[in-house]
Amino acid sequence: MLPQQERLKKSSEFSTVYNQRKSVANSLLILYVGKKKQSPNELTKVGFVIGKKISKKSTSRNRIKRLMREAYKKVLNSNDSNKINWNRIIFLARPNILEVEFKEVYDNVIDCLKKAGNKYGYSDLGEK
Repeated sequence: MLPQQERLKKSSEFSTVYNQRKSVANSLLILYVGKKKQSPNELTKVGFVIGKKISKKSTSRNRIKRLMREAYKKVLNSNDSNKINWNRIIFLARPNILEVEFKEVYDNVIDCLKKAGNKYGYSDLGEK
């Protein structure tokens, strides 16, 4: 579990990120990114979303959220956490995420972060 200060909790926080309309996608995930951090000491807040349209069973939805959370934490630990330079980010799951294992989720998280870095120029994970 991520520390509480690193999680998006309020509906208004999610709405703010969605309304900025900065997103990238791949086959399993959609990544919404917020504004660039003002200082490197600022924490990145992250949210993980999987809708009921994808799976009616809460156990399946919670499993996918755990996989996405663990993949994100692994990215933070493997790379310097300062390389993710967004104030807020949201990972939104797509329907075909139900059939995959952790490795594929991890690869797709990295792919989304790289695409967002290339598209919006906020991250060192992407190649410029």
